[in-house]
Order: sequence, then C-alpha cells, then structure tokens
Amino acid sequence: MKEAQMTIPDLFRCPISLDLFSDPVTLSTGQTYDRSSIEKWFAHGNLTCPVTMQKLHDPSLVPNHNLRHLIQQWRQMGQPFDPDYLTTIDPLLDMKRGLESPQATLQEKLRILEEIRVSMDETPAKIPFLLQIGLLPSLVQLLFGELDPGFAEKLLPCILKLMSFGEFGSLNMLKEDSKMESLVVLFENGTDMIKQSLCRLVRAISASSETRELCAMIGKNRRFLHRVVRLIHQNSEASEAGIEAVLALCRLESNREELVQQGLINGLVTYILNSETKERNSAATAMAMIEQVLGIERAKEELINDPQGEGTGHSCWSFDTVVVAATKPVQPSDKNKGHDIAETVEVQVGRRTIT
Repeated sequence: MKEAQMTIPDLFRCPISLDLFSDPVTLSTGQTYDRSSIEKWFAHGNLTCPVTMQKLHDPSLVPNHNLRHLIQQWRQMGQPFDPDYLTTIDPLLDMKRGLESPQATLQEKLRILEEIRVSMDETPAKIPFLLQIGLLPSLVQLLFGELDPGFAEKLLPCILKLMSFGEFGSLNMLKEDSKMESLVVLFENGTDMIKQSLCRLVRAISASSETRELCAMIGKNRRFLHRVVRLIHQNSEASEAGIEAVLALCRLESNREELVQQGLINGLVTYILNSETKERNSAATAMAMIEQVLGIERAKEELINDPQGEGTGHSCWSFDTVVVAATKPVQPSDKNKGHDIAETVEVQVGRRTIT
C-alpha cells in the first residue's frame, strides 16, 4: 500500500504542518515537531511552544530518535500501522495530556502519576513508548513548575526510571534561571526522599555529555552546593546520596573549588568519622574525594585545621591504608624551634586516632 493511501497515526503527524514527520525534534516542553516546521516558527520571531504556548527560555531542539525509528518501520511495512500499537499508545497519550492539562487538579495528576508508575513497574515494555511520546520532558517540566512536595515525591521516581534509558537532553531546561531556582527551593524544602532523588538526578546530569554545561551551572550555584554539603553532615541515609552527588559534581574540576568553599572538607571528615559508629558504604568514596580536592590550597588548610582534630593544629586519622597526605607549610615560629621540615596530615580509612 502506498504511503499516501495509508492512514497516518496522529502520533506521526507534526502539530504545525499536520504532515508526516520527516525530522522529529522535541522541545523542552516535551512537544515534538518536524524540524523544518518549528524552525520556521522561530524564524517568524515566535519564542513559544506552538502547542502549549509556554515561553521558551531554552529553544534547544533534541532529535527524537525513537519516533524517527518507529516512522521508518511504519513506512517499510507498506501496510496500515499495527492496531495493537495504537491500542497501547493511545492510553499513554491520554495520560500525558491529562498531566499537561491546566484544568487538571493536583489530585487528578497524582492519580495519573500513580497509573504511570504502576504501568512501568508491571509492564516495563511500555517504557520505550512513554519515551516516544515525550513523557520525560513533560514530567521534568511539571517537577520544577508545581513545587508541591507530595507531587514531587510521586514525580521523581517516574523521572529517574525513564532516565535509566539514557534520555538526558530534556534536563537542559534546568539551565533556565526559573527552573534552577525551583531545583534549589525543592532541595531546600523537600523531604529526605526528595533530596535523595534530586541527588540521583544530579548524578545523572554529571554523567552525560549532553548535560555537561548544566553540570557546570549547578557547580556555580552556591545555595545548592551548600545544601548538598549539609546533607552529608546529617548522619542519615540521605548522606549517602549526598556523597554520590558531590562525587558526580567533582568530575568537573571547575566545581571542586566551589564545593570546598561551601565546607566540603569538614562535611567529608564528619561523614568518615560517623562511619565508625554506623556502617557507611561510601566512606572510601569520601576519602577518594578528599584526595581529589587536595590540589586546592584551601582544601589542604581546612583539612589541617579541621576542628575535629581537637585543637592540635593538625589531625591524623589512622587506618589500614593511607590514601592521602596534606602538607602544612612551615611557619616562622616552627623554624625558631628547629623544625625545618613540613608537617604532614595523613587521612586514612578505618580507626581514628588524633596526634
């Protein structure tokens, strides 16, 4: 059957031209358009999403490879599209529209999110379909738009599950000032569960080349970094997620100095010392991070003068294996005492001693 005689599924039509997609691209709002159509829209001076009419602070166009692949399969079949596919996709599209509807109440959106979560858990094969219809950017948009803790707790697990398929480009909407502010506010006021989930989100951002610039922007946000470092101090399960988020941010060298300025060294030392009384899976990771940032002069000074060294001027945590040594410059008063060698601070993983 020729393509002109075939019924084109609505999912495969550009909302602007109503023609079959030739190069589908997705906006930060989660809406997909044909590249030529949306570029013409922008060329006429429009800075909004044609379907939602939301102002676009980030006009990036992310290729929708999943949808392109589906269309290619459909064209090669030479016959009407599999009705079973439409039976699967239509209810998912209805749920997406329900979440995006300005008329939907918070309770209705919570119900839809629960349906999506159950669908992903019970039928993982539906997850690629959810990605194809652009659900992930829609959920991210909602997360940093509603700022309701109960809603965020339902949203974040769905977002993290979808992101496990490597779809990171939609997170770049966080480069908008308003979205970044929402991230910080949610982290400041959210529950421990929300904080842990946001730390996992940061870890995903830091791991992808698509979001490298966003990772650098987060590393410049002092309020966010301060809160993550405070999370490490908490001596709770959330501290583990904080350690992982800091480790991820430290992949960019430009982020390390800012983290040190926000008290990273004291946070890591506190975490390590607390690991003596409570099993900590990330104690070795914390030690590795101290080693990683000791190239920064301030990090050395803070480690040497850490108050948990009980006021001796230097501290030594003695363990099974030495992993890092920081050197304190010789002071003139030391030379008067005949000390013409540098004082060394050793930090190790295991039992603590103060010297």
